[in-house]
Formats: sequence, structure tokens, C-alpha cells
Amino acid sequence: MALFHLSPYVIGTRNHLLIYEYFDLGKYGVLLFFLVSGYVIPMSLERHGSLRRFWIGRLSRIYPAYLFTVAVVVLLVAAGLGDLHPGLREETVAGALGQVTMLQDFVGVSGMITPFWTLSFEMAFYLIVAGLFAWNLHRLSAWWAAGLTLAAVTGGPMLPDALLGGTPGRRLLLAALLILLVAGCLGAYLSGRRPLVLAAGAAGIAFVLLPAVNGHATRWVVATASWQALLMLGVMFAGTVVHRLQHGEIPRRTAVAALTVVFLGCVFANRLHTGQPEELVRWVSVTTAVTITFVLGFALRERRMPAVLTWLGAVSFSIYLLHVVVLGLLKQVVPVEKAGPILFGLLFAGGTLLAAGFVHRFVEQPGQALGRALQRPPGIVLGPGEPLRAPAATEGSDAGTGSFGKAGQSV
Repeated sequence: MALFHLSPYVIGTRNHLLIYEYFDLGKYGVLLFFLVSGYVIPMSLERHGSLRRFWIGRLSRIYPAYLFTVAVVVLLVAAGLGDLHPGLREETVAGALGQVTMLQDFVGVSGMITPFWTLSFEMAFYLIVAGLFAWNLHRLSAWWAAGLTLAAVTGGPMLPDALLGGTPGRRLLLAALLILLVAGCLGAYLSGRRPLVLAAGAAGIAFVLLPAVNGHATRWVVATASWQALLMLGVMFAGTVVHRLQHGEIPRRTAVAALTVVFLGCVFANRLHTGQPEELVRWVSVTTAVTITFVLGFALRERRMPAVLTWLGAVSFSIYLLHVVVLGLLKQVVPVEKAGPILFGLLFAGGTLLAAGFVHRFVEQPGQALGRALQRPPGIVLGPGEPLRAPAATEGSDAGTGSFGKAGQSV
């Protein structure tokens, strides 16, 4: 994703668009991120079988860097070194409330920075997966992956894009309601009381309605329609299908069928519903590249990664959050017209890596340490009868998003 945003400044807009006609590097990064996230999140949840531990771990892993990025953007805007997103200027209160839950894209308001949109899908996925686990339905991943994809393909433009957030008033109400719902779910999971956990689980599963009927409430939302939002959620469940297959929890035939449906859905849905022939070429290349990359990463998962790759995996979440901020600052301080594309690219890479390393060391790691401390009291195991243990290869680390290798960790 960082390379996609940098590309126009280094190779020129014309060359960037020429490549984009055949291969969308941004979509490649996002879909790979979603697929890997879907693969590793079940490890984080099912290793200990505790929803309490899962949520403490997730929140302590993503919120510190997320809140730090929000604070940096606010400070830059206040200092006149950046502009507030126009969508937030239009609906500031609803936008601010939307950032609290990370579900801003499903509210219909923009994130503080564009990359925040993927976090809306991450949070929705966490809520749905936790809900399925609470009701002992978590092994139905293949049905969810295929079902969401088929709903996207068959529903298409018939699915409402803004059923819940069609007006500013509705978006404000929805943003406030989601804070209450998410807080209620978290409180129930942390309490460990079975009736409350089951209620939270049902509410969590219901979060699938957000992408299904409110996936493109305004022009500020990145998903072009509700059907595309469902498709991306289906990709996340495809990663979970691979996890189930690896651990013998679903038949191989079922897994292959579900993964085939998701692959073909990604390839053809955009061409089918947009009517643009170039979408077929773009999505064939992107979906194929994502599949090949994931397969290679999966094949190498038992091998120890080089130290530099391990470090990049560890700081990848901070890179993802901060690269746009660094790019915006560079454009003002050292414009590409003055620095030249090569120097601009080097400054971008160096600045992003330095910022990400700093945030990982002084923001992410302390947050994760706090999360581990809060996890120590035993959580009540809900879902399957026995806590599910990850295989030996993953016992040494807390599963994160975006890393396969033994030594690597991320989100």
C-alpha cells in the first residue's frame, strides 16, 4: 500500500496509471492483508479459547498505534501542516464518533487518513468471528466465505448502499449507537458471564449487516458498493478457511470449493457489476498475485525469517498507518519537484521506517505489554468445550495480522 501511494511521485502519474490499468498494487496489498488477517485471527482467539484474552490482546495490539496516529494527524492539522479530510469537515461529530470504534467506513464517514478504512473491516471481522466463537459456530468458515461472496455476486446493485446511514442525522445516530454496541459487547466478553457473552455474540454476528446494507453510504467510503464490502469480508473468511483446512477442522473438498468461490467472485464480481471490461483484467491479475503470494508465505511459514524481514513484519502496522502522514509532510517540506523522484522516494522510505520503528518501540510494545499484564487473570472459556490450541509452530508468539514466519509478528 505504501508503494502504491508513493508510485506517482517516483515513476510519474502517467506511468502509475499505465500500470494501474493492468495491476492495482493498492488492491493487492489490501486483499493480501485481509487474507492473512483471516488466517491468523483464529489462532489468536482459539489458542486459549478465551474471548476475554482475545479482546484484550486485539485492543492492546491495534489501538495504541491507531490513537497515536489520530493524535499526530490532529496536531499536524492544528499546526497548519495538514488539512482535515473534507468528509470530516462536513460531519465532524459523526466522524469523530466513527473513529472511536474504527467502524467509520460502515457509518459512512471518512477516516482521519485514508488507510483507516481497512480497520473498519478488521473490527467488523473481529466482532463477527468472536460472535461465531461464542455460539460455537466458528467452524462454519467455509459457509461464511462462500456465502458472503455469493451474496456479493448475486445481490450486486440490488443491495442497499446506505440503508442505515443515508443522511447526516442517521450517520450521527449510527456512529453513537455503534459505540454503545461495541462497548456493550466488550463489557460482556470481559465479564465472562455466559448469558451476556451469548448476547454479545449474537450482536457481533449481526455486524455483518453493516457491509451488507450500508457498505457505501457516502462518497467518502472506499468500498464502491455494499456488494464490494461483502466481497472483501468474504476474502477475510477465506483466510480462515485455510486455517481450518490446515488443522483438519473442515473437509478438503469443502475448503477447496469455498476458496474457489471466493477466487472466482473476486475475479468476476467487479466486471459483472461495474460493466467495465478493464476491471476483469485488473482483478484477474490482482487476485492471482494475492493467491500466489499467500501460497508462498504459507509454504515458508515454518522457516525462520531473516532479521530484517522479521523487523519489517513487526513494524508493518505502524508503516501502514504512518506512511500517508510521512508522505503528506514530505510533499510540503521537500516537494518532489525540488528533490527529484529518487531522493523523494528515499526520504519517504527512510522517514516512514524511522517513524514506524519509533512508534513500534515506544507505543506499540508498551501497549502490548499492558495487554499481556491484563490478560493474566484466567478467562472463562466459552465456545467449544475445550480451549483450542495452536500447533507447536505458533506457540511461541501471539498471533498477529500480516506475518507468517516463526519470528515475525505484526498487527
